[in-house]
Amino acid sequence: MSAEPGREPDRHVLILGGTTEARRLAEALEHHPSYQVTTSLAGRVSAPALPPGDTRIGGFGGIAGLAGWIIGFEVTHVVDATHPFAERISFNAAEAEALTGVPTLALRRPGWTPGPGDDWRFADSLEEAAAALPPLGGRAFLTTGRMGLHTFAHLTDTWFLVRSVDPPDGPVPPRLEVLLDRGPFTLADERELLARHRIDVLVTKDSGGSATAPKLTAAREAGIPVLVVRRPAVPQGQPQATSVLEALRWLDADPA
Repeated sequence: MSAEPGREPDRHVLILGGTTEARRLAEALEHHPSYQVTTSLAGRVSAPALPPGDTRIGGFGGIAGLAGWIIGFEVTHVVDATHPFAERISFNAAEAEALTGVPTLALRRPGWTPGPGDDWRFADSLEEAAAALPPLGGRAFLTTGRMGLHTFAHLTDTWFLVRSVDPPDGPVPPRLEVLLDRGPFTLADERELLARHRIDVLVTKDSGGSATAPKLTAAREAGIPVLVVRRPAVPQGQPQATSVLEALRWLDADPA
């Protein structure tokens, strides 16, 4: 991070990252003279795209470890900009705020909502999605992430196309093709992909955002049902922002 000559930043922002919003927030604060920025990444991707500023990779060791890091590195503000399905770190961040008193903002992108012409079905978990999938189609485009593929491993009659940044490990469905790729994805690409692989059902998490949303439009155009895994519960009582601009306003308004 750049600062004015002779001036040391008086605020240290810890961004719990791994999302587009986290990167954009780090970019927005990169040249702000008042802020030192550290982005923490979980380390689940082998070659993550690193944001500007300082970075740390790996877990904190639970609530106590996160609280200790916040105190030890004199963090003044925490922004939880983790993935909507990374619920454990969000609850740890809320508990760490209670222990340290350091204000924490939840930066959460809005979820997706179905529109006219969409055929969406909903599940509350990957397990529920796996149970609901077979009657919906035999060639599934599975975009729920490589970490949960074991949930679908018992579905021997369904053919799966899986797209992920890194190759999956652990149990996987027997009829599987893996496409290694990183978003954002265009609508033209998603249309071509669905047609080329003869996809007849899309399975996704309600991640929100625009980077991977074109697949939903492509599915609607093709008349393909979409099985959507709802977001898990999140901590209550924290201030929340739905955009980087709102997060910047929160930081600027806080007198800490």
